Amino acid sequence: MDENKNYEVIVIGAGVIGTSVAYHLAKLGCTRVLVLDRTQIGAGTTSQSSGILRTHYSVIENVRLAQTSWRVFDDFAAYLEDEEASAGLVRCGYLIASPDGPKLDPLRASLESQRAMDIELRYLDAAEARDLLPIARFDDAALIGYEPQAGFADAYLVATGFARAARRRGVRIVEGVEVHGLRRENGRVAGVETSQGRFNAPVVVSAQNIWARDIERWTGIASPVVPERHAVLALEGPQPYTFRMPVYKDLGSPGMLYCRSYGGRQMLVSEGIVGETLSSPDNEQGDIEMDYMVEVGAQVAERFPSFGEAGVASAWTGVYDVTPDWNPVLGPLPDVPGLVVGYGFSGHGFKLSPAVGLLLAQSALGLPTEVDIAPYALDRFRTGGLLKGRYGLGAVS
Repeated sequence: MDENKNYEVIVIGAGVIGTSVAYHLAKLGCTRVLVLDRTQIGAGTTSQSSGILRTHYSVIENVRLAQTSWRVFDDFAAYLEDEEASAGLVRCGYLIASPDGPKLDPLRASLESQRAMDIELRYLDAAEARDLLPIARFDDAALIGYEPQAGFADAYLVATGFARAARRRGVRIVEGVEVHGLRRENGRVAGVETSQGRFNAPVVVSAQNIWARDIERWTGIASPVVPERHAVLALEGPQPYTFRMPVYKDLGSPGMLYCRSYGGRQMLVSEGIVGETLSSPDNEQGDIEMDYMVEVGAQVAERFPSFGEAGVASAWTGVYDVTPDWNPVLGPLPDVPGLVVGYGFSGHGFKLSPAVGLLLAQSALGLPTEVDIAPYALDRFRTGGLLKGRYGLGAVS
């Protein structure tokens, strides 16, 4: 048999999740690993990420994953044992605020949950918030939380950093290969069929994000995930939004906007609510209607008055792999021994990628997972044990 066709684990997808899985497999001593990607490392949905990092979630399981991930982002080079590696981390902090209304109690409960987990968190008044983000208004805020150990980073740098570190430990990553099917023998995984032939392995990890419905096609097991397109705008205003100013989450806006510096006088902004459902996976750039830009611009101007005069410097679309409860499916599929999945991140993928990569690697090797992933099991959609966020459907879960 051709040794180049035989591996201990095959990972499908070389985005930020798949490369993290590969690196952690190698770190755990499993170096006979093959990663296959239909295009290039980090070129799919990873490249469209806004890159915001926070531990604020209303789903406590996500807080645990975000905590574990932050420890990696905080010193990425040391974690990878690669002094040239960089996550592009900007530690600017994360502000989240709610006016009186339906989001107030959920925010208070979520902040208290963070505090109970020893996450550094402060409650601010309007004047303190303005000191941090002087271009915004906070006169309607009934509650403001501030997470100083947060910010944003570069998802592409993280994916390529994980990939390089994995390769240094012996992992093989092959780009431009499409996986056509899952091979099974005697009921369990035996490898994959691809555009470059057959590759053998007793364990396959799927990190296919918006293409995860392939799992259903290959196995007959329902994969409740849909591709959903979201638009991101870079607005240029008359005042700078510097890298020292925090990321801002506005629970009082209709779109639950999130905003961060995009350098100079530019603000990156998008909505944290349900987007445009696509009939099939499509990572190509979609159209952004002028009416949508005007609507988001009006919401921005309500919170950032000087940005009422902002222009659109650039805009793009990104696609989320969304599940019914806006939280991922993680771990082995019991009906297909040897198959481990990680999909349905619904906008959380980059933030959680270091922890998810570790946990899926541990799961693939039959090891205890550092954080319990049982709540993320696919079976929850049958039993009703959904991971429901307090803010409604959207990427702030």
